[in-house]
Amino acid sequence: MSGCRFLILRRGAGAWSRLGTHFGGQGHYEGQAFIAGYSQATTNIHRSSHLIRNGSVKFHQMSTATSVNLPPAKVGKAASEDEKRDFMTLLPDIVRDLADIDSNSDIPEAQKWYAKVLQYNLVGGKMNRGLAVSLAFKLLASPDQITRENIRRAHILGWCIELLQSFFLVADDIMDGSEMRRGKPAWHCKDSLGTSAFNDAILLEAGVYKLLQKHFRDMPYYTDILELFHEMTMRTALGQTLDLLSCPPGKRPLLSKFTMHQYNAIVKYKTAYYSFYLPIALSMYMAGITDRELHRQARTILVEMGQFFQVQDDYLDCFGDPSVTGKVGTDIEEGKCTWLSVVALQRASPSQRQIMEEHYGRPEPESIAKVRDLYKELGLPATYRAYEDSTSSMIRIHIQQISRGLNHNVFFKFLEKIHRRSS
Repeated sequence: MSGCRFLILRRGAGAWSRLGTHFGGQGHYEGQAFIAGYSQATTNIHRSSHLIRNGSVKFHQMSTATSVNLPPAKVGKAASEDEKRDFMTLLPDIVRDLADIDSNSDIPEAQKWYAKVLQYNLVGGKMNRGLAVSLAFKLLASPDQITRENIRRAHILGWCIELLQSFFLVADDIMDGSEMRRGKPAWHCKDSLGTSAFNDAILLEAGVYKLLQKHFRDMPYYTDILELFHEMTMRTALGQTLDLLSCPPGKRPLLSKFTMHQYNAIVKYKTAYYSFYLPIALSMYMAGITDRELHRQARTILVEMGQFFQVQDDYLDCFGDPSVTGKVGTDIEEGKCTWLSVVALQRASPSQRQIMEEHYGRPEPESIAKVRDLYKELGLPATYRAYEDSTSSMIRIHIQQISRGLNHNVFFKFLEKIHRRSS
């Protein structure tokens, strides 16, 4: 895509930023064009013109005289080592705030256990969600707002997201029966905790609201961020519900539900909202940005990135290196509704679909190998690579078209972190 520039048009509408709910809230555009539109192996973004049928969206190559200058895709770390160190330095305070290990309590055993839960489950990940709050705040806030105390508050909000993430992961691993998480045993597998670990997931979620009350109840944006966390938790739980409905626990996956529409909905609700929109929305509220239109624009582009991220995650689960990703892929044996499985079913001949019917969602190594071989036979690795590069390029275009009321670098920082990632 390097060197190509495109004008984005929509029938009967103006600029992209005016697409409103067609691009944002209703799902008529987001994910459909970016995922379904690139499920064909012949997709080629370098063609002089390309029509994506969903939503009648057209991409026409422009002359350089009237085009938008696009920054190159970058591959690197969104946060520096110093920023990560500053963030991690706060963890002992977070544990102390939540477990009250220095207080005179009549439940010391429970408090020590809570501290153990926190120390095991809050570390080991990349912490991109948590780090994103302070990074975005520094780009969005005015100079007088960027104080040591406000950076500390941004880090605390980042740890709130990490708590929420840990709550989701512990619960998800229990439901899926996953044995590994972040390169170590999943919490419910440690010391044979089993389903009793779900109480620890509840403790992790409760920690979010204790920290918010302790550190933000006197802030003017307290109600905004409190409501935001509740909303993101609800949306994520609804996404998990859709995921479970497509593959009920203990039963064979319902391949009839494996449509691109269903997949997009799962991804949007289960991953994109809390992983991508939540960190930036929190930083916007901290910076005093409460305008609903700016939040809508941010949500639109960040949900789009979240869908991009999940397609990558699906690919890495099947074809990634466990020593790099930190977990052994289980999507095939668990019968998950993934981008790979949906595109495979779209392309499969009757005999190939029969392979999916017989082997998808089975734990035997032979079945997993047959499905993985079918993905290769259908050319999905090549399709994914085309999708990744093309989608990254289109997201960069859309970032340029966001209102000038938002610092575009916030979104480019996110994109450079996920483009061509390997874990």
